[in-house]
Amino acid sequence: MSVPENFNKIKALIPENVELVAVSKFHPVEKIKEVYDCGQRVFGENKVQELLSKVDDLPKDIQWHLIGHLQTNKVKYIAPFIDTIQSVDSEKVLLEINKEAEKNNRKIKVLLQVKIAEEDTKYGLEILEAKEIFSNYLEQKYPNVEITGLMGMATFTNNKNQVKSEFLVLKSLFDELSTFKNLEKLSMGMSDDFPLAIECGANSVRIGSAILDRKSTRLNSSHSRASR
Repeated sequence: MSVPENFNKIKALIPENVELVAVSKFHPVEKIKEVYDCGQRVFGENKVQELLSKVDDLPKDIQWHLIGHLQTNKVKYIAPFIDTIQSVDSEKVLLEINKEAEKNNRKIKVLLQVKIAEEDTKYGLEILEAKEIFSNYLEQKYPNVEITGLMGMATFTNNKNQVKSEFLVLKSLFDELSTFKNLEKLSMGMSDDFPLAIECGANSVRIGSAILDRKSTRLNSSHSRASR
């Protein structure tokens, strides 16, 4: 299938109230433009260096989301233009984002990335850490940052019940924190598990391969999660 066909198929499966972040990592500018021409404006990249190599060659109305692990020494490069950093996995990086946002005279939207998966390779805050950071945020400790929600990645497994339970852990934390300040974004779900994520309360999904792989056979629950 073509990229526009993939995109339209995905869009038809996503409710209007759910944001689609088109994950463009590893894909060239030309392919991103195909998705842009379909009307998509929110794109996600994993690595700062790759994002910087693309941003000047693409339309300025794209809302860029950084969805991969962010090193503190790279924050300064994206602070002038990034719309949202979804991958805040430590207070150290949050403090750096706050500092660079102030230098650029802006407030940067962020999501706290919470570790819900069993895998040791996953980044993310423990639940208690996320609660502590959010409490600090409510006390105005990070004035140039706006925490708009939470992000999480489920375990790479074909066990649907496990994935669902992990998504529900994040949804529960989202609801709990929202009692103190209304959060907007619950970002969970990727190419192979976004329908389940939406079922569990996600209102933002990160989808790349199901859109940008021309031979995509996604949307089939039997395929391997490792292929995301």
